[in-house]
Amino acid sequence: MMSELYQAIEQIGREKGIDTETIVAAVEEAYAAASRKYFRTNENLFSRLNRETGAIEVFAKKLVVDEVASPETEISIEEAQAIDPSAQVGGEIEFAKPSPPLGRIAAQAAKQVIYQKVKEAERENIHAEYSGRIGELVNGIVKRFERGDMVIDLGKTEAVLPRREQSRAEHYNQGDRIRTVIVDVDKSGKGPQVTASRTDPRLLMKLFEMEVPEIYDSTVVIMSVAREAGDRAKIAVRSKDRDVDPVGACVGIKGSRVQAVIRELRGEKIDIVQWDDDPRTFVHNALNPAQINRVYIKNEPAKAMEVIVADDQLSLAIGKKGQNVRLASRLVGWDIEIKSESEKKAEVEAEMERVTRAREEFEMIPGFNEKNITRLIDAGFRSVAEVAGASFEELTSIPGVGEKLALKIFDLCSEHAPRIEEIKEAKRKAEAEAAEAAEARLSDADAGDEEQAPAVSMDDAEEE
Repeated sequence: MMSELYQAIEQIGREKGIDTETIVAAVEEAYAAASRKYFRTNENLFSRLNRETGAIEVFAKKLVVDEVASPETEISIEEAQAIDPSAQVGGEIEFAKPSPPLGRIAAQAAKQVIYQKVKEAERENIHAEYSGRIGELVNGIVKRFERGDMVIDLGKTEAVLPRREQSRAEHYNQGDRIRTVIVDVDKSGKGPQVTASRTDPRLLMKLFEMEVPEIYDSTVVIMSVAREAGDRAKIAVRSKDRDVDPVGACVGIKGSRVQAVIRELRGEKIDIVQWDDDPRTFVHNALNPAQINRVYIKNEPAKAMEVIVADDQLSLAIGKKGQNVRLASRLVGWDIEIKSESEKKAEVEAEMERVTRAREEFEMIPGFNEKNITRLIDAGFRSVAEVAGASFEELTSIPGVGEKLALKIFDLCSEHAPRIEEIKEAKRKAEAEAAEAAEARLSDADAGDEEQAPAVSMDDAEEE
């Protein structure tokens, strides 16, 4: 028949979800720790629980050696074989010790060890259960608030919803029901191990999965999500079935499905867009409701693109405080620069002017043919000084420019750069002087007009 102590241990194990042997090991270790305090010895003590009687027996363990250096922890081979003929050097011999009466301090130490071991076992169980549930939607009840963080009761354990993971559009009171997504499970540290979030994009994905059967059965797939919690979110979806409209499936009849998600997120605006393999088409969809005129890929390896919109669409494409383009950029995964038609036109005109000036500079150098000038301009050089300051690797990387030609171009530009800079400086000075003279003439003309104007007396003014 099992002892009452062992039955109590089994009951604690069932309530806590902890293996009985783990608690037994904790009790045995706690009793051994208390025994060490009682005997005040350096002996290697351990204890063993008798499941039938409930008694906890204490033993001292000694190592069998040829020569004894520490009598408390070692025993000679001769003495060991007198007790146990099968004893060998390197083996261990156990000696029963009288079970000590536990005083208040020893009992407190034992209690602390048991509590610590049970707590560690609980944390291990929680980690094992919830570490595989990261990204999962869970329901809980708001239990309390700690320095802005929210502690949520999940049933078996508690989860913490840090302030940084809370939506600014939401407010909860103690006892309210709440849905969160698990984002992390910490094995070490104090307090709740499970970290939850209401701002993570995975929460939006899980809510749509609950509301849209086509997402649940994988007919419609959520490809990417960009979210600024409490304000606005964009979600890109695609369909595996040609007959299923992914955007319409997520919106639902009269917007019923998306409205259910919006209500759960306390009014957060949600844009649902069609995903596309082509980044140009995808960015067209992602920047809705703005109308896009053209999309240019500026740097494909760096994933940078330029979007041109009509002047009256610029503010709509950028959005309030840049929110629309920021969310679209995160959704598409590209760096998006938005320009209006007038800005692009001015930029093109300025670039053409720079190219014209560069060509004029290069033509000042004797021995520069048209082909080499075109090569340098196409490579992005806009002045002789830029070429003179370029590295040998930059010049040889230009298509059609070998090592000999690169050296020749560099020598010519280095030789003529100071003279061309002097010519440019003189030209700038002449233009500045001409502008000052024109301004002075205009000022003199205005002053002359004022002198020729007829004076009007107070009487004349009254008559008028």
